[in-house]
Amino acid sequence: MERAATRSPALSALLAAVHASPGITRADAAAELGMASGYATETVARLVGLRLLEERAAAPTGRRGRPTTALHPHPDGPLVAAAAISHDSWRVAVVELGGGVVRSGAGAHSGDQEEVVRAVAASFDRAWRRYGTRIRAFAAAVPGTVNRNRLVHAPNLDWRDLDLVALRPGRASSVALLGGNDATFAGLAEQRCGAAVGTSTAVHLYLDCGVGGVLVDSGRAVLGTAGAAGEFGHLPFGSSSRRCGCGALGCWNTVLDGAAIARMVGQPAPRNAVAFAAEVLEAAAAGKPVELRAARALGRSLGRGAAGLVNALDPELVTVGGLGPALLAVAGRQVEAAYRRGLMAFRATGAPPIVPARFGADGPLTGAAEEGFARVLTGPGIDEWAALGG
Repeated sequence: MERAATRSPALSALLAAVHASPGITRADAAAELGMASGYATETVARLVGLRLLEERAAAPTGRRGRPTTALHPHPDGPLVAAAAISHDSWRVAVVELGGGVVRSGAGAHSGDQEEVVRAVAASFDRAWRRYGTRIRAFAAAVPGTVNRNRLVHAPNLDWRDLDLVALRPGRASSVALLGGNDATFAGLAEQRCGAAVGTSTAVHLYLDCGVGGVLVDSGRAVLGTAGAAGEFGHLPFGSSSRRCGCGALGCWNTVLDGAAIARMVGQPAPRNAVAFAAEVLEAAAAGKPVELRAARALGRSLGRGAAGLVNALDPELVTVGGLGPALLAVAGRQVEAAYRRGLMAFRATGAPPIVPARFGADGPLTGAAEEGFARVLTGPGIDEWAALGG
């Protein structure tokens, strides 16, 4: 009977409302969800009893009537352990309901696949030893194509065929491990709790070593057959005479990656493409002419490519993360002009805006945690928690 009771959609809905707005009052949550006051009180009581929520006195509002309470994540509630691996570093965060980070770790790496797997797995293991079964999902964002928790290929690291389940502690084999592309997770973060909240369909572009991204539809990433949907950097928007690291000629990445930026400013290809690109954009923001010309050229390329994606995918919004917000800040005019020139004529009015992502370089880690909570905040997820004595 208790198992059936935890499957009430009201429990998941109210828990999701608190996850989105920690500290929301019970009255505001009830109004948002269309719940009668008494039913909201009963639902909150059940979630408190399961150690999922905690009620605290709400700040006085000056309104008449009985005071309401504010709803917060329970201090002993479920957690998600999330990791984000980039071309030169890794980060792990243990996240509570509402997005608060309760533990974190990070490290640099040389690109060696086994070294990184050991480091991230050890960090996950430390989290498991500290929090145990409070961790209800592990999630990992990686810079490459992921198909069913297997990293198929990460071109900038030259990693292939990595089973991401290897990151999960052996003692936690019953806990889900959710793997995904870094740009995909970043796009999910923007639609679920960032700049694209409230849209039904959004395109996310993530700039670092090149450009990746995702089409997010109603909170779900469009992944494709092999998990490679969103590899926008391999569209033929670049130089047809240059071969990309993926093996194809003319990829968009060939005019947006670190080597392309280095050519624009007359320097050799950098060892750390992302750090180099960030330095060029910083110099452009300071008005240095060579770097400013390069940033504007990058902006024009970004705008043209965004127009092609909008013409093909028909989103409500385009968000740009990673190094994208810095590029928009210094070359926003060039992005917008090239974008407008590339749009189909009927989009002349009401074109989807291009906006900086809320989470920037933090998008992959935030999105990995959000993907974990998307599993925790379901009826089955609440069932699992209740079965643990939550």
